Amino acid sequence: MLRPPSAWAGGAAGIVVLLAAWSLLATTVLGTGDGVPTPWAVVSKIFQDGWTFYGPHIGQTADEAVRGYLLGNGLALACAVLVLLVPQLERLIVQLAVASYCLPIVAVGPILSLVLDGDKPMAAMAGLSVFFTTLVGALMGLRSADRASLDLVRAYGGGRWQQMRRVRLVAALPSTLAALKIAAPAALLGAIIGEYLGRVDNGLGIAMTISQQQLDVTRTWGIALVSGAVAGVGYGAVGLVARFAVPWSRSTTVEGGGV
Repeated sequence: MLRPPSAWAGGAAGIVVLLAAWSLLATTVLGTGDGVPTPWAVVSKIFQDGWTFYGPHIGQTADEAVRGYLLGNGLALACAVLVLLVPQLERLIVQLAVASYCLPIVAVGPILSLVLDGDKPMAAMAGLSVFFTTLVGALMGLRSADRASLDLVRAYGGGRWQQMRRVRLVAALPSTLAALKIAAPAALLGAIIGEYLGRVDNGLGIAMTISQQQLDVTRTWGIALVSGAVAGVGYGAVGLVARFAVPWSRSTTVEGGGV
C-alpha cells in the first residue's frame, strides 16, 4: 500500500501556497501604496536589521512569556488536581477559569499595570492567556483514566490521592501536553499584547508599536513574522518534549494511521 504523505510534506505545501498567495496579493491588488510588502522584501529587511535589532526584543518578550507560561500552567495544573481531589471546589474553579478566559486581555492590561511594576504585567498577561486552555486539557486528561484501574486502586485501599498518583496523572499526560503545546504561542501573544502598555524598553510588542508609528511597513511585517517564528519554536519545543514523554501515544497514532 502507498504510504500517506507525512505531516512535514503537508506543512511544507501549506507554506508554499501561503507564500505564493502572499506574493500574488502583494504585487497586485494589495501592492498599491504602503499596504502589503512582498515576502522577499520582508525577509530582506529582517536580515538587514539582524540580531542586533531583534536580539534584545526577542530576549525580553521570551523572558516574559516563559515566566507567564510557567506561572499560568502551574496554577492550571494545580487547580485541575485540586478539582479531582476536592470535587466540591470544581464549580468555583471552573467559573473562575471561564471568567479569566472571557475577560478581554486588552482591558485587563491597564489594571495589571497599576498593580504590578516593571515587566510583571506582561508575564501576568502571558499566564492569564494559558490558564484556561491548560486547565481544560488537564481536567479532560485526568478524567480519562481507566475506570478498571481506578477500581483496582480502590480495592487495595487506595483513596483519591493514590488514584491520582498511580493512575490519573499518567492517563492525563497526552491531553495535558497537547494543551501545553497550544499554550506556548498563547503565552507569547499575551506578553506581546502586554508590551503595548509601554512599561518596558524592549520587546517585540514595543518594536512593533514603534515601527507602526514610524510608518515602517516592511519592518512591522518583519517583526510579525519573527514573532510567529518564535511562537512556532515554543510550540515545537513543547511538542518535542511530548513526543518523548508519551511514546505510547505516538505509537498508537502511527498504528492507527496505517502503513
